[in-house]
Amino acid sequence: MSDQKASYLVPTDTIDCDHERIVTKAGELTRSCTSANEKALHLFTFVRDAIPYNLYMISVFKEDFRASRILEWGKGYCVQKAVLLAALARASGIPSRLAFARIRNHKIPERVARLMGTNVFPRHGYTQLLLDNTWVSVAPTFDSALCQKIGAPVVGWDGRSDAVLPIRDLKGDAYIEYVEKFGAFADLPFGWIVAETSKRVGTDKRPWITKEDALKA
Repeated sequence: MSDQKASYLVPTDTIDCDHERIVTKAGELTRSCTSANEKALHLFTFVRDAIPYNLYMISVFKEDFRASRILEWGKGYCVQKAVLLAALARASGIPSRLAFARIRNHKIPERVARLMGTNVFPRHGYTQLLLDNTWVSVAPTFDSALCQKIGAPVVGWDGRSDAVLPIRDLKGDAYIEYVEKFGAFADLPFGWIVAETSKRVGTDKRPWITKEDALKA
């Protein structure tokens, strides 16, 4: 194995693919799989649907991005879900990395747009998996239940091609606009993310795990 490929399989502070919780879950999800592509598909589907999207899980503290913690919480926003998928993939022997983009969400709820002051997400995170010697981009961001609720297409995946957020909703109206794409990273570029995120959520934001957390904020 090349050193470059190996660097996308090792554990990091946030992509803690050697954590018992991650290793166990990855094994459960891929036990019946016979190929890396099939494993990747099972992992993607799990993170997409079993870890519901929750914007209020945004944090400016590094430990709140740890994959094992996101798995335990059972919810997260795009960056956290991307980290979790990357960790599960590495635990399954699939090289993974994180990629980022600036996106505009035309279907963002009005109350969220008011809270953030914009409908632009400056650090949308997704995962890239090395399959058949090709980096494939996948976005497990929005769960199927949420997509059904807001009238948006579920990001489906064939286990081989790119699967990113759709530009149109089910009515054909504008949905996700990719404004700018950034590079890919073997580890979470935490400082780079928080430098931008903290401008909108402050410097002490922790995940709102419960409804009580939201009421206290």
